[in-house]
Amino acid sequence: MPQMIEVSFKGNRREFFVWGGEEPPALRTPVIVEVDRGEDLGVVHATGELAAQRKAGTTHGKAAPATLTAALRLATAADVAIAESNRVEEDVIRRRAIEKVRSQQLEMKVSDTEWQWDRRKLTIYFTAEKRIDFRQLVRQLETSFGARVQMWHIGVRDEARRLDGVGRCARQFCSASWLPELRPVKSSVAKDQRLSTLNPAQISGTCGRLMCCLRYEHEFYVAQRKRFPKEGKIITTLAGEEKVVSNDIFREQVTLRDAAGESRTIPLTALHRELGGEFVEHVVDAPSSDDGDEEDELTAESRAPQRAAPRAPQRTPPPSAPRTEATRPPRTESPRPPRNESRPARDESRPERPERPERPVRPERPRRPSGPPIPERPVPAASTPPVPDAAALPPTDETDDTSPDAGDETDVTAPQGGEGGLRRRRRRGRRGGRRGREGGAPPAGGGTPDTPPTTGS
Repeated sequence: MPQMIEVSFKGNRREFFVWGGEEPPALRTPVIVEVDRGEDLGVVHATGELAAQRKAGTTHGKAAPATLTAALRLATAADVAIAESNRVEEDVIRRRAIEKVRSQQLEMKVSDTEWQWDRRKLTIYFTAEKRIDFRQLVRQLETSFGARVQMWHIGVRDEARRLDGVGRCARQFCSASWLPELRPVKSSVAKDQRLSTLNPAQISGTCGRLMCCLRYEHEFYVAQRKRFPKEGKIITTLAGEEKVVSNDIFREQVTLRDAAGESRTIPLTALHRELGGEFVEHVVDAPSSDDGDEEDELTAESRAPQRAAPRAPQRTPPPSAPRTEATRPPRTESPRPPRNESRPARDESRPERPERPERPVRPERPRRPSGPPIPERPVPAASTPPVPDAAALPPTDETDDTSPDAGDETDVTAPQGGEGGLRRRRRRGRRGGRRGREGGAPPAGGGTPDTPPTTGS
């Protein structure tokens, strides 16, 4: 009766085949199987029900075709020798492929090469951050080795699985030893396990991605934390209201802290019993005896009377009728001591402090204006012209020579000795004004420095 077997090849590559014999071969037995374009040599990894279970739960099993190919026969010693010679030559081929890649300046990294047992196909595994046009490289390699060349783009985790190695736990990579498939690992998985994600290097493997062990241990952490109360939550136990400080899911212990700041650590089962109404005391630091649980119970019972009794829950009194003056009890006023008697008497023997001399009163300073001082404009001193005698003046006509129609330059609208006259005189004739202001002496013929001399007729 044909049976299903799982065969592993180089680089932890596994495929499923059908064995036509009555009994399947033993594990780790080399066999010759039929593959695309020829034959290949592999090692039996699983048989029977285990192989059928792995085909239903692994990635390479789900991607297997509906009709599996057949395993031809058991491998002989000569077949194994041919496979070993191919493995030695694969290292040389990998170096030559790297030289071809560098000559063409392709941004790719050649990870591994694998010969098919009959040397009809050569598979080259590489990693790259983006798509690479390697058609010219394939032509050169096929010409050099005389076989069909297949380029296979893999990820960094698949590369670590093929090359194998030792992790930080000093054991073989899980992906290369027993992990059936490589599932994606998210950062939320590390947060659920209370691991810091600030430094990704601490939770990353050799490949630079998050460690695979975070993924298959995640279910254990999720299932365990469902049994514990949430950290930071306030719960009501027989000791009163307490806050959950931390949970130890491996030892199954809970650390609580009450309102007074006192902490205690009790097992998870004891906490469930306290929440159910039964008080249980547990001290983690007490040394354990060889008698087992019986002595622990006796120790707890002997220690129970020393602990303060648990506080009873506060009950709200029932509503009562409002008090009236008749039902209200009379107030008893206690005599209060006077204020002076409550204070201590002054010590007369204590010397009195000398009085301080009075400071002289300083005279008030005149206040300065807040703004800058406004400079005063100089006003020219008006010289009073001598008044001639009326008898000495010649007779004048009725017509006034100083009228505006007479053609004089004097402005009759402003006083001749004032500031307005200076401005008008300065505008009409700047020379006369300057001479009059600079000289300071009245001009000849009488008059002021700002007015022209007057002549008699």
